[in-house]
Amino acid sequence: EVQLVESGGGLVQPGGSLTLSCAASGNTFSSVEMSWVRQAPGKGLEWVSSINRDSSILYYADSVKGRFTISRDNAKNTGTLQMNNLQPEDTAVYYCAAAGPTLATTASRGQGTQVTVSS
Repeated sequence: EVQLVESGGGLVQPGGSLTLSCAASGNTFSSVEMSWVRQAPGKGLEWVSSINRDSSILYYADSVKGRFTISRDNAKNTGTLQMNNLQPEDTAVYYCAAAGPTLATTASRGQGTQVTVSS
């Protein structure tokens, strides 16, 4: 089983950028899809983005398309979510999951990293 640890969250002004990282342990990271999901205050989990095993297929929710970029480095067992032009509605706890888009919101996740977008 892949263990995941997210980092890189913080407080940023609207229009700003953040880069989230997901560090995976175990030797099976390269064999699984990876996703990012988020949970805003008082709301359920929302799928954000996914990437397949060899980075050839990327998926994005409409709400983040054109602003967020997902990537992974299988040699380093890491995943990244580059977030640009952040808006207050992006405020949430962000989690990475070792799963594709269909199962991302139900798969095991790390502890999450808080992203707050506020002026």
